[in-house]
Order: sequence, then structure tokens, then C-alpha cells
Amino acid sequence: MFLENTVNHTEQFGWIEVICGSMFSGKTEELIRRLRRAQFAKQRVEIFKPTIDTRYDNDEVVSHNDSRIRSTPVPVASNIRLLANDVDVVGIDEAQFFDDEIVAVCNDLANRGIRVIVAGLDMDFKGNPFGPMPALMATAEYVTKVHAVCTHTGNLAHYSFRKSVNDKLVVLGETQEYEPLSRAAYFKAVREQQIAKKDTTSDE
Repeated sequence: MFLENTVNHTEQFGWIEVICGSMFSGKTEELIRRLRRAQFAKQRVEIFKPTIDTRYDNDEVVSHNDSRIRSTPVPVASNIRLLANDVDVVGIDEAQFFDDEIVAVCNDLANRGIRVIVAGLDMDFKGNPFGPMPALMATAEYVTKVHAVCTHTGNLAHYSFRKSVNDKLVVLGETQEYEPLSRAAYFKAVREQQIAKKDTTSDE
């Protein structure tokens, strides 16, 4: 169980918290909640996101239910190390889109005494571990896995099913492009999508 710390009284080192799950599971909402608490406590907070994430706003981190917090978009993870100066807490959204350097960056920040809160998709649309997220989860002191609700069964969902037939790893989108599914519903939907794709190909 995750017990939220706010200040490290006993050590000079910080720590890493990872919030992960499927799309529509509330990852960004939970990230913003923790960062707001730190701001209310008058801690120095800096938030970063990848420049590729422009779905809702170019600069702000925005959740699906329109909670917002100011952020600094950066193209590569190493920029975070350079920009995170004189802060107590660093928040990072959509960490799966960063290069593998994000793992070393987060550890460097934690070793400097900074609390690092990272949110990201743990699996891509194919159900595979997404980018640097597995390594971040392995090195973090705290990992919180949040779940969406399956749109087919009403059970807990931790798969992000892409409704369109597109093999690109990164396709930004919302409910028109993705839906959260349980394990059983996800693999059923994948099979149906593959059959439909074969039928379309044979018709051509």
C-alpha cells in the first residue's frame, strides 16, 4: 500500500513515485493531486511533460476530466536534469514517451534530495511494457497502479485498446481512438480486429 510522504526528514536523499495504468485510469489526475498538495504545503514544485503531448494543451498537464497544472514541455529527458533546480518536488507526466535516459534522470534527481513523481502508461496498445516505464517501476520506492473501468464488461481495465488499425507505437488520441478493456475483453477485441483486417485484405 502506498503511504504518501511529503518531506524526507531523515535522509538527504529523495525518492521516486510511479503512477501507472491504462488510458482513462486517472494517472494524470493522481499526479496533479499529489503536486497540488505539495504546492499547498509551500514546497517548490516543477512539472515536466514531453513536447509530443499536445492533446489538450501545449504547455499544461491536463487530465481527461480537465484538471490542469502548469508544466514545462521538454523534447528529451536530459533537459529535465538541467531545468530542475532549487526544487523540492518534480512531477513528470506521460513518461512512457521519453527516451530511456528518463530512468537515470529520475534517479539523479532523487539522489539530490528531490521527491520525483512520475505518471505514465505501463503498457502500449499491443499489451507490451511501454518504453522506460518498466525500469522506472523497478527503481521507484513507490508504485501505484490505477485502473480504468472496462467499457465492455464493467470490470477493472488495464489494457488500452486502439480501435483503429494502425501499427504506429505512438498515436495520440482520446475515446474516439482508444478504450480501456479488461484482459478478456481486450484479447477478444484484438481477435475480432484481426479477423476484420483479414476480411478487408481478402476483399481487395
